[in-house]
Amino acid sequence: MDILRNAPLGVYLEEPRTWLHRLDPRVKLFWLLSVLLSPILASNVWRLAVVVALLVLTAVARLPRRVWSRQLSFVLVLSLLTFGITSLAPDGLGVSPQPQRQDVQVVGYGLTGIPSSEPEEATRVWMAQTRRWPAPYRYRLVHFSLLGRTFQISRRSLSVALRLGTLMFTLLYATNLFLLTTASEEITEGIGRLLQPLKGWGLPIAEVILTLTLALRFLPLVMEEVQNLVRAVQTRDVRWGALSFRGGIQTLMALVERFFENLLLRAEQTATAMQARGLTGPDHPLRWHALQLRRLDRWMLALLPLFWLVRIVGFSRV
Repeated sequence: MDILRNAPLGVYLEEPRTWLHRLDPRVKLFWLLSVLLSPILASNVWRLAVVVALLVLTAVARLPRRVWSRQLSFVLVLSLLTFGITSLAPDGLGVSPQPQRQDVQVVGYGLTGIPSSEPEEATRVWMAQTRRWPAPYRYRLVHFSLLGRTFQISRRSLSVALRLGTLMFTLLYATNLFLLTTASEEITEGIGRLLQPLKGWGLPIAEVILTLTLALRFLPLVMEEVQNLVRAVQTRDVRWGALSFRGGIQTLMALVERFFENLLLRAEQTATAMQARGLTGPDHPLRWHALQLRRLDRWMLALLPLFWLVRIVGFSRV
């Protein structure tokens, strides 16, 4: 199970159980959707505030450092890389900036100076007006040369870089915190309880939830079988370069056949275990968790409208 232990994202932490583990999965699902949707059409201040809130939540939850340190490092590096590449791009787009020469009478942004027949008089009027401005506006913030090429960071490219970097971090790390503190059975049980009103329309809710649960449980088995085949090939010291084309294809097909045989065997064992535990079909589903809203769950639900009120009133991007 080395692949599962070394996977940086999406691994459920069974112990120790923190207060995030004890939250109802439906409450965590509502907050996850709110955190993921709130940066849309929001200002960069709100996006940065969401990033800081996720970092504070990690510290307050008292999760083991060995668990979140590698995951946080991976997400931070990816987000900072996205931020750096986008900020150095020309205005965040695939275009090259072309400097334009302005007329001597142009004061700035469409404002013209006092008409004068003498260029010196126009320049003097322009200098007098610019002294009254509180601060000059700079569209190009940073300008430097590296390896024979010129790079610049403008206001637009910096804004786009902040947007992409914070969205990347929020999407990956918020989802990772949700999966880190919520078991797959809790996720499917919570989604099933939320979709119960659709059962009156004839939708097969029980079948969908059972399929989703089995898929989430079966994916680690697929990764384990892939790892077992890789180890088997390494142990037998198979030299692919020494094999002919036909021999390589035959060896590869034998590995694929063995892979599917092992997966079918695992599926049969799973079906046998479900039958032994009394699952006879979707009409008699098993209950993995007894979902119940506690006091902390109610407080978190009460804070959700306040979260959206602050977001809409104070940080909407005009």
